[in-house]
Amino acid sequence: MTSSTPLPLVLAGPVLRRLEPQRLAVWLVTTQPEPPTFSVDTPGVFPDMQCQSLPIGTHAFVHLLDVRFSQPLPCDVAINYDIRVADQGIADWAPHLLYPGQAHPSFVLRGRLDQLLHGSCRKPHHPARDGLLCADRLLQDCQQPEQRPALLMMSGDQVYADDVAGPMLRAIHQLIARLGLFDEQLHGARVADSAALYQHPACYYHRADLLPAQARNESLRERFFGGKRKPIFSSSNADNHLVTFAEVMAMYLLVWSPTPWRLVRLDMPEGLSHEQQARYRQELPLIEAFAADLGQVARVMAHLPCLMIFDDHDITDDWNLSAQWEETAYGHPFSRRIIGNALLGYLLCQGWGNDPDSCQALVERYRTLASEPIPYTAQDELIDALLAFQGWQFSLPSNPPLLVLDTRTRRWRSESDPAKPSGLLDWEALTELQQALLDHPSAVIVSPAPLFGVKLIETVQRVFSWLGYPLLVDAENWMAHRGAAQVILNIFRHSRTPGHYVILSGDVHYSFVYEVLIRHRQRSPHLWQVTSSGIKNEFPRRLLDVLDRLNRWLYSPRSPLNWFTKRRQMQVVPRTPSHSQAGERLWNSAGLGQVFFDEQGRPARVYQLNADGREATGFLGPE
Repeated sequence: MTSSTPLPLVLAGPVLRRLEPQRLAVWLVTTQPEPPTFSVDTPGVFPDMQCQSLPIGTHAFVHLLDVRFSQPLPCDVAINYDIRVADQGIADWAPHLLYPGQAHPSFVLRGRLDQLLHGSCRKPHHPARDGLLCADRLLQDCQQPEQRPALLMMSGDQVYADDVAGPMLRAIHQLIARLGLFDEQLHGARVADSAALYQHPACYYHRADLLPAQARNESLRERFFGGKRKPIFSSSNADNHLVTFAEVMAMYLLVWSPTPWRLVRLDMPEGLSHEQQARYRQELPLIEAFAADLGQVARVMAHLPCLMIFDDHDITDDWNLSAQWEETAYGHPFSRRIIGNALLGYLLCQGWGNDPDSCQALVERYRTLASEPIPYTAQDELIDALLAFQGWQFSLPSNPPLLVLDTRTRRWRSESDPAKPSGLLDWEALTELQQALLDHPSAVIVSPAPLFGVKLIETVQRVFSWLGYPLLVDAENWMAHRGAAQVILNIFRHSRTPGHYVILSGDVHYSFVYEVLIRHRQRSPHLWQVTSSGIKNEFPRRLLDVLDRLNRWLYSPRSPLNWFTKRRQMQVVPRTPSHSQAGERLWNSAGLGQVFFDEQGRPARVYQLNADGREATGFLGPE
């Protein structure tokens, strides 16, 4: 499209969010302020819709449709729906959302949580195929409504705000200009506002140079933008880190919908060095391939309820890893604004649809802010409220119940050394978790980071933390903080907590399944941890093979090293992937996890759906 081409009616969505028997939340972004209308064609189902609309620019409006039903929806029945914008339905403005033979998209309220999909870590410029394509193939093959998964649970890194390819940043800036996304003032940076940022020579691949250069801020450069290398596990490239609220919102539009890509061109920006030009050309085909698959991705999100929780890359790498990190990052107005803008984008695009009621006060504060020119002080006040908010966790009253943990903002900070890793949940949050679990026969818990990780990797992380380098190895696991580790393990040992737990996690860029029992206990709780990561990301293959092999040798069931781990009172049994060739326990393939539950809430079958087209890898149950 050119600048004179009319804008599309809808930029992104609809994305089905929280679905309950008498309530449905739907998210979408349009180019017009008028609220859309919602309808269904199922006899006896009468929706009452309230729409909240928020401007994010001159030609961009986020809508959350809060649909209430006077009677509970029928279970295990396909309910066709339509959303009309300017008197046009989905078939008119987004035909790519319809499966063959359909006139409308549909959703299904499952009577029981007997099947779900889950995953994390969707990095647009990773060379792996998009794991959400697995969900699209699955939905196409579902012949009956009861064959559909109950939901898609995305457990972190839905966007990579801190690791952005040059062509993606180019698309972001063109979309900002085309939609007139809001400008903002920037305090404490070398540029005065967002317009100056977009024109600055350091805008591409050198954003760390925009930080103040005083010696007292050198740690801020290293810890926040850094572009630091992590030779043991992975590398992080933060030199195109998103800064402004407009950049964050444009990123969400571009990772969830094919439509905004029609408004941009990926021609190389001027002023790049020869090295940067080579990097841009290398990243370009990866971004083009990512964009080419987005029609199918958007189709999944229009048919399957999607729940989400953040992890670090949704905001910034190593987010709140330690008290020292927090002091450094939040102690400077520019880095605080960068973190806050990413969290504001999370509120409007993810958190709001998870639990509309708990987020309402923050949404109203944004509405007031967006109704007039935005001074940086008012935006900073909203960011202060976002950073202080303690309601990002949420639950779904399904059968079994689903509890989604916020392991990023309610951390248990080290009292002995601020440089040591923080616990993933503080005492109060852990107590709330225990109360939520009491007397349930079973429960599904979503923890972005695995509760039971690979012992060798955790040992390496512990060594580097002891040496004072926790940031180098992402030392953010449940066992990294003694207090948090002891409390969470004690919760599982409590006599009134569920007999069957399933813990869903991601983060690590590989997949595995553990079955866990408490030693020396009759009628002990039975735990399963199902880790699926990433949706579009993978671990370095040779390195993972070495770590997997060493872990099996060093921490075999009879190894005395097991007695030095915090979970020595638990028997952890790894499940071997069905396609394992040499006894590997860790499966390295982009895709999605698929879990089937029996009537007691236990996992009956567990698969990893592989994005590269290989048949599903089984971990539990018949292959």
